[in-house]
Amino acid sequence: MKIVRWIAAAAASLLTLSAWAQEINFGIIATDSASAQRERWEPFFRDMEKKTGLKIKSFYAPDYAGVIEAMRFNKVQVAWYGNKAAMEAVDRANGEIFAQLMYADGTFGYHGLLITHRDSPYQSVEDVFRNGKNINFGIGDPNSTSGFLVPTFYLFAKNNIDHRTAFKTVRNASHGANIQAVLAKQIDVATNNTEDMGKLETTRPELASQIRILWRSPLIPSDPLVWRKDLDPAVRERIRTFVLGYAKNDAAEREILKNIYNYAGFRASTNDQLIPIRELELARDRAKVVNDEKLSSADKAKVLADIDARLAALRK
Repeated sequence: MKIVRWIAAAAASLLTLSAWAQEINFGIIATDSASAQRERWEPFFRDMEKKTGLKIKSFYAPDYAGVIEAMRFNKVQVAWYGNKAAMEAVDRANGEIFAQLMYADGTFGYHGLLITHRDSPYQSVEDVFRNGKNINFGIGDPNSTSGFLVPTFYLFAKNNIDHRTAFKTVRNASHGANIQAVLAKQIDVATNNTEDMGKLETTRPELASQIRILWRSPLIPSDPLVWRKDLDPAVRERIRTFVLGYAKNDAAEREILKNIYNYAGFRASTNDQLIPIRELELARDRAKVVNDEKLSSADKAKVLADIDARLAALRK
């Protein structure tokens, strides 16, 4: 009996040691340059290493898809995503949401923006729509919630506008790159969000004052953290405990999160966080179908029925 207990204890110890020593690759989406993201996130990862005993390696891809694909092939086990990218990771990369970021004011949401230089002639969204063929337009990564999904629905699909053909030129770029291009007057109008603009207002207020905000979206749920569902349960528990307890009682930790994007902590979350984003994507697709004059009435009715059924299922 003693031998059996000893073997069980030894096995448990080996499992714990394996979890303790495991290397975790943590992915960060490309809302800005890799160097800027590294400066913001590395202190958080060093704290994670100290408190979990895990070896944390950061992964900064040049676009959102790079992190999603890395998780799909198990090159990344945990990642910070926007909601749209998280939806792709959940659907295609064995991902699962386990935490949601909280802002310094205690809220769990932010807004998409449409911005221009203060010297530009465009004073409103209507000005942008009227002068599209004169405008060099910057939109976000296709997997960005605030930079792509939200504006393509609220600004374009709802107004029967195809952003791909409405402007003189269109380019996809990160939030940080779009801000810099607007400041340099390389593009006339661009999508962005209150996270990146808030960061600019804090660190470079003289530059933030050169930007005019033309439009603000409805509230978007704040970003999730996602892990692979097949991650060792012992490792998941170490990560969960660290993340949910981070910055609750430590001023230095609060400063680290503040420096990332004015974050202040985390709360537990699940894939249900994505329901409003899934609804938004389906609503955008529905608006496109309704306004598609190339589709026959029968084909349009069939596609709309499918979208409506999927919307009804989500709303249950």
